[in-house]
Amino acid sequence: MSAILRRLQGGNLEVFKFGMYIIFPIGWMYYFGTNLDDRFSVPGFWPTTEQSHKIPLEKEEIDKELSRMRMIDAARRERRLEREARAQAEADAQAAAVQAQAAHNAE
Repeated sequence: MSAILRRLQGGNLEVFKFGMYIIFPIGWMYYFGTNLDDRFSVPGFWPTTEQSHKIPLEKEEIDKELSRMRMIDAARRERRLEREARAQAEADAQAAAVQAQAAHNAE
């Protein structure tokens, strides 16, 4: 035993301590386990293949998907322009009402 302790001096002692610092927690987790899969897994978290998007690979499929996306963008753009035109018309009507009220008050 004293021969082992004599060899564990200086740098060898530091290497031994570092090894113990690394091995002890790993051994503890290996022996007792952490059970992380059962504690932190959420069943049904990832979508199934039927629920997820299918990426088009053929040229026809890609063209069809692009046309679908462009139609959706065009519909969104039309709705946005309609909302902006409606908001502009409301703002113009409100400004006209304020001007009429100001002209009426000035008389």
